[in-house]
Amino acid sequence: MAGDKESLTAIESRHIDYVPERERHGKVWRQGPFWFLGNFQPFTVAIGFSGPLLGLNLWWSTVAAVVGVLFGTLFMAAHAAQGPKLGLPQMIQSRAQFGYEGVIVPLLASTFTFVAFLVVDTVILKIGIKSLFGWNTNVVAVALMVLTIVIAIYGHDWIHRVFIGLFFASFPFWIITTIGLFSYHSTVSTAKLGYNTAGFFAMFALAASYNITYAPYVSDYTRYLPKSTKQGSLISSVFWGGSLSPIWLIPMGAWLAIYLNTSDPLHGLSQAGNHAVAHCGTILVILSTLALVATMGMGAYSGMLSVVTAIDSWRPVATGAKARVTVILVLGVISGFFGILFNVASTALYDALTIMLYILAPWTAINLVDFYAVRHGKFAITDFFTNKGIYGRWGGRGLTAYFIGILVEVPFMYIPSYYTSWGVQQLNMVDISWIIGLFVSGILYFVITRGIDRTAEDAAVAASEASLARGEEVR
Repeated sequence: MAGDKESLTAIESRHIDYVPERERHGKVWRQGPFWFLGNFQPFTVAIGFSGPLLGLNLWWSTVAAVVGVLFGTLFMAAHAAQGPKLGLPQMIQSRAQFGYEGVIVPLLASTFTFVAFLVVDTVILKIGIKSLFGWNTNVVAVALMVLTIVIAIYGHDWIHRVFIGLFFASFPFWIITTIGLFSYHSTVSTAKLGYNTAGFFAMFALAASYNITYAPYVSDYTRYLPKSTKQGSLISSVFWGGSLSPIWLIPMGAWLAIYLNTSDPLHGLSQAGNHAVAHCGTILVILSTLALVATMGMGAYSGMLSVVTAIDSWRPVATGAKARVTVILVLGVISGFFGILFNVASTALYDALTIMLYILAPWTAINLVDFYAVRHGKFAITDFFTNKGIYGRWGGRGLTAYFIGILVEVPFMYIPSYYTSWGVQQLNMVDISWIIGLFVSGILYFVITRGIDRTAEDAAVAASEASLARGEEVR
């Protein structure tokens, strides 16, 4: 990515600090295959299993998934422009809405998201690998987490390289396996499957949440792009990259559940691929496992950025690889422990995605409204790194909009294993809570920020730009 030989072996030295223009590199076209591969793995296939479990046939599982993915990816992709514009990781930008210390509130939500993904990914892979090869699940979980940690430690450029390489390596095998699905299935009864409104909206929410929960990641992987990067081209590349792979694989998961009667994505892919071409399925399982591990590395990396931002909100964290490596190791150990502890993938997957959607929908709405409609992309970069800056210690407007967004969700929430609200019962088990939270938070934030002192902010932005132009280090 950086174009020099040292970068091939170097461990990234930055974490939450501003990336100056002289260090910017990369091309917009890479964002498409990068985000495509981020969803081009067994986790995505596993989401498709939920459609039949919810009583939907293949057609309605597919429709709900496609509409949900496109809706969720709109929010995810919109965050992409923030990276090159601000040169900062995703979550530290939230100091503008929530304050220097108040940002810890959404950071708790994002960190939960990163750890939850790591745990669920580990559970899916260890169960699948055991069913195929009989390997010890604990050994598999530890090995997976070691690879995850290594990828995350090497950092931004290596994550991009691994993703692009695996995209081109795995793409042909996915095509062959997909073709193989249409000629390989069991004779099963689908009489009980069809359409039901609760199931449709639940599948829609799952599919939408899949890419909405990527929102805290996006700017982390676009912040090294040149500031001159065209916003429309970047958003389009991320949108289509992030949406096309789940539109492909979620229906594949529904097919496997219905016609192969399997709840294990690795086992189903192996069967279908090997039926089409000898050993194709086995190779795909290996490549898709590596793709999911790479995505776990991505999650550990972004999780590190969230944790470092939280720590930095109370005590400044020195730049350099030491802090990055330490936090990644801690996250890896915690995630690996719970990955070993849990052994049920389907329930954990549904519950984790549902909770992530509840806590992230209000945040993404506030963050995007602030960037596009309130401050129009104009921020004082230097003030992100001081509690005495223009954004203050606690952002009352952002926190108010966030908590109210969460509160209005509660009467309509539905977490099957834990909580069934009054509202969801009145709506025949249709869960619209996250949609309510998303729009209430976004609209409320827009309304209550009309009183922001533009004169003071404009002066702070001008001073920040002058500091950056002089080449001063921002920390």
